[in-house]
Amino acid sequence: MTTNASTPIFQPPSAMERAFNRLFGFLVGLGFGLKHNYLLQVRGRKSGRLYSTPIDLLETGGKRFLVAPRGRTQWVRNAEAAGEITLKKGSSRQIYRLRPVTDPEKPQLLKAYLDSFKTTVQRYFPVPAGSAAERFAGLAANYPVFELTQK
Repeated sequence: MTTNASTPIFQPPSAMERAFNRLFGFLVGLGFGLKHNYLLQVRGRKSGRLYSTPIDLLETGGKRFLVAPRGRTQWVRNAEAAGEITLKKGSSRQIYRLRPVTDPEKPQLLKAYLDSFKTTVQRYFPVPAGSAAERFAGLAANYPVFELTQK
């Protein structure tokens, strides 16, 4: 990613990242991983097929948030069209509705997300972990964020 506000709308994964996500997603789906790791499942907006990807779930202030560090990915577009997603870990499945977070609400959430998961997501952010929330204000539009509400 670039180091300015013109961050790409979507940063596609490399072949290695796709392979890792498949393997890690499989393990998370079986119930392995840290407490913030889930397998996000969403129906395709055109195909209706169920797609899955591993995610890091941000929990802050008693609320749950999905952050898309790569930008407007396919899962983001599918989730927006469906209006809901499923989080799976092992045999547990929870369905959530999505509330898109507005750009003025995002800086603190983006900071919390990067600070919490810096080892895996720092490369998608042009500001370093530990930066002040104000540093994320100009970047907010490039990162979809959703608050999850129980269905």
